[in-house]
Amino acid sequence: MYMINKLLKLDHKLFHTNDLATIWESKDRHNLRMAISRYIQKGILVPVYRGLYSTVSLKDLNVYELGQAVVHNYAYVSTETVLFLHGVIFQTVYPTTFVSGISRRVTVAGHELAYRKLPDKYLHNKTGINSENGIFIADLERAVADILYFDNKYYFDNPKSIDWVKVKEIQKEVGYI
Repeated sequence: MYMINKLLKLDHKLFHTNDLATIWESKDRHNLRMAISRYIQKGILVPVYRGLYSTVSLKDLNVYELGQAVVHNYAYVSTETVLFLHGVIFQTVYPTTFVSGISRRVTVAGHELAYRKLPDKYLHNKTGINSENGIFIADLERAVADILYFDNKYYFDNPKSIDWVKVKEIQKEVGYI
């Protein structure tokens, strides 16, 4: 139980196989796989997605945290999800949308997740991206700048709620224009 105690004391609830190897200081892949398998059988670890495990039930996972963990790379919540949250678009968007270094659409634990690929030179510019408990979320104007990068004719249901001056500043700062 020593290994699982180390894991349960951490604030994180999602772990990749390599995370578990580091936490448990395991260099032997076979022993690591066996330990993971035992903890899954005991219900202590829950398999989430290829090589991704949770210490909480799938229904208790934060969709944003899950979305960032699935790509196992830098990603942030943006585009339609943020626009909907701020009332700029009215139609509910079912996939939670992220911007990352990959393009992918997956369903994990009942959540649809959509990733748009952004070149690294734009992706790693933190302008307009806020971090809340390790979850990266674009502010409204960054989300607008991002969506316009992907579709420069995108239709906004409520464009009056957007600070267009700030959008232009972000576009310049990030390098979109």
